[in-house]
Amino acid sequence: MDFKSCITEYLQYCRYRKELDEKTIKAYRIDLRQMKLHIGDDIFNRFLLDSYITDLHRRYKQKTVKRKIASMKAFYSWLEERELLEEENPFRRIKVRFKEEKVLPRIIPREEIKKLFQYMYLIKSRNANDKAIQRDLAVVEMLFATGARVYEISNMKSDAVDLVSGTIRIMGKGKKERYLQICNEEVIQCINDYYDSWKEEIEETGYFFVNARGKQLSEQSIRDMIKKYSSDAGLSTEITPHMFRHSVATYLIEEGADISQVQKILGHSSIKTTQIYIYVAAKMQAEVLRMFHPRNKMEFQLETK
Repeated sequence: MDFKSCITEYLQYCRYRKELDEKTIKAYRIDLRQMKLHIGDDIFNRFLLDSYITDLHRRYKQKTVKRKIASMKAFYSWLEERELLEEENPFRRIKVRFKEEKVLPRIIPREEIKKLFQYMYLIKSRNANDKAIQRDLAVVEMLFATGARVYEISNMKSDAVDLVSGTIRIMGKGKKERYLQICNEEVIQCINDYYDSWKEEIEETGYFFVNARGKQLSEQSIRDMIKKYSSDAGLSTEITPHMFRHSVATYLIEEGADISQVQKILGHSSIKTTQIYIYVAAKMQAEVLRMFHPRNKMEFQLETK
């Protein structure tokens, strides 16, 4: 079996046997084809692979390099398990060590979130029959209430939302389900208002959030919508949907929520992923202390002989 055919079969294995999501499979495809362009069909040549890894470090940020190497390692492990390697797995003799740079998640300041909601509710009150603003507001409320990823919101099915109890079923990475409870009555009412206006389109398409053509509301549409309202509301922060997720996690921890519960809310498979928000919350607290603690404004006059 040639290298190209191996990649094709491996990606099919990832899709149908491992049931990985399409974004992960797309990333694997890009990473493996990029590797093939560099090393050709000489897949056992560890010196070519080592040279390619050096080139990755030269061209990309550490987080991207780590992902690409992980894609390659997983592929070679699969080849080894299928006994498709005629020689030793070259990654057994390639040492990959690098320090990944820590990039703290960007969050939305509380006052900016409040300003956005205040603007959107004002628009809704002035345009009571405008279906678009009802939907847009429900999307933003859902993002902030659940901390869900934008693709989880876009792909939310019509039967995933219990409008009576406020229970939301979210399908996360690896098709793992998690259930969240919306505990704010205003948020529940907002989502109900949207559903009442869009019920026909929702039932027709099978997705909970739909566009004006009665189709599934896309991830890009959500990004564009948030960008528009953020600009119209006069926010100083450029907001993305994922920043709501970061903000929910950070503010929950800042308010004293147990990190293991935040992990479950976000759907992280490892608590190490959630722990980054402890650093974000601590950094915010340090900034508050630096700016507002009265000790920083005290000056003392000392007598000198």
